[in-house]
Amino acid sequence: MKVTRPLLVVGAGIAGVTAALEAAEAGAEVILVEREPTIGGRVLRSHSYFPKMCPPTCGMEINIRRLEANPRIRVVVAAQVAAAEPTADGWKVTLALAPAFVNGRCTACGDCEQACTTEVADPFNLGMSAVKAIRLPHLHAWPRRYVFDRAACSDDEARAIAASCRYDAIDPTATPTTETLEVGAVVLATGWRPYPSERLPELGGGLPDVIANVEMERLASPSGPTRGAILRPSDGRPPARVAFIQCAGSRDVNHLPYCSSVCCLVSLKQATYVKEQLPEAEVTIYSIDLRTPGRNEDLLRKVAALQGVRLVKGKVGRVEPAARSLRLRVEDVEAERIVEADADLVVLATGMVPSAVGDPMPLFTRTDEDGFALDDPAAGITVAGVARRPEDVASSVRDATGAAARAIAAAARGR
Repeated sequence: MKVTRPLLVVGAGIAGVTAALEAAEAGAEVILVEREPTIGGRVLRSHSYFPKMCPPTCGMEINIRRLEANPRIRVVVAAQVAAAEPTADGWKVTLALAPAFVNGRCTACGDCEQACTTEVADPFNLGMSAVKAIRLPHLHAWPRRYVFDRAACSDDEARAIAASCRYDAIDPTATPTTETLEVGAVVLATGWRPYPSERLPELGGGLPDVIANVEMERLASPSGPTRGAILRPSDGRPPARVAFIQCAGSRDVNHLPYCSSVCCLVSLKQATYVKEQLPEAEVTIYSIDLRTPGRNEDLLRKVAALQGVRLVKGKVGRVEPAARSLRLRVEDVEAERIVEADADLVVLATGMVPSAVGDPMPLFTRTDEDGFALDDPAAGITVAGVARRPEDVASSVRDATGAAARAIAAAARGR
């Protein structure tokens, strides 16, 4: 198939990167757009992922090498789709590019970071630690270029930071810009965000020692806020009792009516984090039911066999502060009674909210009742990864390969 216009891939998480690479290696020109200053998305915030339980940097390092080696792919970071209109043979898309306070001359030498005194909450660590206002976004960032939270610094400090750069790579006066593209088809790989635990006050959302599953991933990661130590946020001590609460806001008409597919597996995986690091800790997983389809059943059997791990079939109704701990009120289905239990750390298995929810991006031409994006073949739009449905990394990669093929076909036939 001959594709005369480039494909646009929106979102550079694992699904978007995969779709871009597969399309380019099939011969298409690709423009890969990411709103964050680096690629990799939420996968890089994980400590490990399925099915091999290996660090996410393994797969991303290979993908980065493929990106660097492929001249058919152009990567645009810190950019969002601001407008889009259909054309006779594709789309005319306007990108809004964030101010380039740090440009491509940056070598990530670190001189500017030394000159900076202002600290901000670290977005990569979900606000659980502080970083300099100018910094490398994270250890494995690509492009390997510093980012500058300009609004956090005074004009005097910003000028001092710029003066510290010997490569003239910092411009504190940079302004937003736009760019217009003509593309033949679009792959939406805009991913997801976690359901806010603050909306679950009955489950302790907002309490210091009640965290979301995405925060547990950062706690367990060597690049996380505690350098990989699983500690209570309130006092920095290792928890002796950890409770995982499944379907926290999911399968609930008041929050998310659907199952997010991977939450049970994530909690089982995180239970192994706790037992590997704190072998004496007691771990309890409370669930309506545990969903581990296919070969993932092996992980369920492995965790169930660990000493000090309990799987309780029952819905947690309330989490409240108690003396030096947290008190859980639980409907124990098998015991047919309401029980109370204590925990030092509670992990909420919050679900996946598709980025299409609340996002005004005009390319979301079709969504389902839960806000997940749908393919629109007539418009030349295909969807990949969790933008389309909740799924794990391996499934997102397979899904993205199919989306790339569909986008190539759409571009070749001129929609």
